[in-house]
Amino acid sequence: MTPGIFAKTFARPSVGEVFRAVAKHHLRAAHFNYACAGLPSLPDAIDPALADRVRKSAAEHRISIVGVSGTFNMIHPDAKQRRDGLHKLEVIAGACEHLGTGLVTLCTGTRDAENMWQHHPENDSPAAWKDLRVSMTKALTIADKHGVDLGIEPEVGNVVSSARHARRLLDEMKSPRLKIVLDPANLFRPGDLGRSEEIFEEAFDLLGADIAVAHAKELGADGHAASLALGKGVLDWERYVSGLQAAKFNGPIVMHGFEERDAAESVKFLRSILESE
Repeated sequence: MTPGIFAKTFARPSVGEVFRAVAKHHLRAAHFNYACAGLPSLPDAIDPALADRVRKSAAEHRISIVGVSGTFNMIHPDAKQRRDGLHKLEVIAGACEHLGTGLVTLCTGTRDAENMWQHHPENDSPAAWKDLRVSMTKALTIADKHGVDLGIEPEVGNVVSSARHARRLLDEMKSPRLKIVLDPANLFRPGDLGRSEEIFEEAFDLLGADIAVAHAKELGADGHAASLALGKGVLDWERYVSGLQAAKFNGPIVMHGFEERDAAESVKFLRSILESE
């Protein structure tokens, strides 16, 4: 597995300085966000020359761009918002060849109109699932057109709130372009810590063969994902890494969810876990 990091962990005035900061931690993989290039995370347009410059800058620092953020609320209660998100997804997907990556990561969404990471009771409704299927079908058409894969992440605040829901979506979509981004901290609700073994086992049994990228983010003692340096929370890292190994995952494991001041400690911790397994 290759340790990597969210590029936007490092707030810098230029893309070159962002990748220089990544490289200073001896990392060779980064997940990119267009905010690092001075654009919105979901731009209305991307100049191919800009994407080319990002790709070349990453290569100069010997960094692989393992994915790019394309997150929008796929089940937003306002259909116009969903259409706008799909339009911007096509903009991002269309620039991926220039950017040098083949994976766009998504948010399956929530009925909460203000915060696409916030749980809403209607997320479990048949109507929400129907809207997800419609949005995902359109997203996969875009992915096919531009030759990219889409990565979805099961997380408790979204309509795909568990490994079981993710497995259901994979089975219903039946597309080789639909992949999994596995972030263990996002599989837990408050009160679930005692079920850690069960939650990990289910995730790897159902999704292990479909993981494109693994995430590394800490879990707080209250059962919520936390802004902590890796190793400072309660996530069972040994179990997580051994599960990835058992699933024969050998891709990028991308750190995020902490401040830049915690990057060096987090990199050291993740490397120690990977080396000990």
